[in-house]
Amino acid sequence: MSMVLELLSNIFDRRYRPLAKNKVENDSSIIALVDSLIGTAGESSGIALATQVLDRFDTINDEDKLAFFHHLSINMDIDAAKVEEALKHYKQNPSKKTYFDYMTAAEPRRQELIRRLNQVSGATGKLVNMRADLLRLKGKSDDLAALDLDFRHLFVSWFNRGFLVLRPIDWETPANILEKIIAYEAVHAIDSWDDLRRRMQPEDRCCFAFFHLSMPDEPLIFVEVALTHGIASSVQSVLSDDREEIVVSEADTAVFYSISNCQQGLNSISFGNSLIKQVVTDLSLRFSNLKNFVTLSPIPSLMTWAQQQNIDTTCEPFNNMKSLAAHYLVNEKGQNGKPLDPVARFHLGNGAKIHAIHNDADLSDKGIKQSGGAMVNYLYELKNVSENHEKFAATGYISAAQDVHKLCENLSPLLRENNNV
Repeated sequence: MSMVLELLSNIFDRRYRPLAKNKVENDSSIIALVDSLIGTAGESSGIALATQVLDRFDTINDEDKLAFFHHLSINMDIDAAKVEEALKHYKQNPSKKTYFDYMTAAEPRRQELIRRLNQVSGATGKLVNMRADLLRLKGKSDDLAALDLDFRHLFVSWFNRGFLVLRPIDWETPANILEKIIAYEAVHAIDSWDDLRRRMQPEDRCCFAFFHLSMPDEPLIFVEVALTHGIASSVQSVLSDDREEIVVSEADTAVFYSISNCQQGLNSISFGNSLIKQVVTDLSLRFSNLKNFVTLSPIPSLMTWAQQQNIDTTCEPFNNMKSLAAHYLVNEKGQNGKPLDPVARFHLGNGAKIHAIHNDADLSDKGIKQSGGAMVNYLYELKNVSENHEKFAATGYISAAQDVHKLCENLSPLLRENNNV
């Protein structure tokens, strides 16, 4: 697939690059190029201009990138008066024409600009990187929020499940992709090629990634899986250098111990739900002996929350991290009624259940800092996933094992007595 796309890309580039090159040399303003692109009607000239814009964006500094983003935000925004007028006509006379006029007025020109940029071979990845720059540069300012929403609106369509390809990642995968797996691993750092080999080569270890058809060599998200006998209670046991490899026919559990998003420019575009469901389906078909599908997940905000509540986790009774984590995951909610913890929101939103919490499960510096070493298993019970998802979406209901609720009961009264929560 990658070779075919590269061949088509080269043919395409040869066709349009000469037009683009001459134009770049004659026009040094990316904003002028943008205005020319949005005003052109010809396909060939449009692709040539789009090529110039993307090439030029890669070379400009952050100050010029901000100016570019502000131009799109301010000068290519909707005209509120035209929107109101078009809506009035549609209300008075609903028809194909009046609806089209309203749609046209309500869509900012910058969305059409982004679509035109995406006509260029290889442009999708460049636009993902462009949004990454936008997210980095806009900070907490609302000035560019609408522009970001336009990027997100288009990306949700371009990166829907129908355009994604699930590929296994193993020791035979091309080195350029394996290098990216090392670089993008966000949960448990991969320290070396030997470390990567331990995660990819043994038969009881798997890795799967989603790729987009327009970005065949760039993983979007990947999950690392350990096939185990019983549910793993610590990441040390999963990643140990001297662990004993098991015969996969004896494994009864698939442990999802790391899920990493790879592209900053696709922030808030969710792939994890589809990835987990697809991997569960594939593993179920491949290994009929697997009965349990669980995660071994971090609790990245636990210690931050405890510090905000002035909880001294070194003193009784708050040094039992299992109880503190159970209370935090089950009871601590945001204004939207959903769990404060982002990983909990993700898995519970996918229909998982809080199965068990473990002390001393991640003794790395990162694990101690973020959760006092505690980790949690989220259990994907296939017969209950849909019901759990619907309840969580509608009411914020959290499915949790009885032992987890008991941990909460042990600690919650003490927290209330001490006015800590």
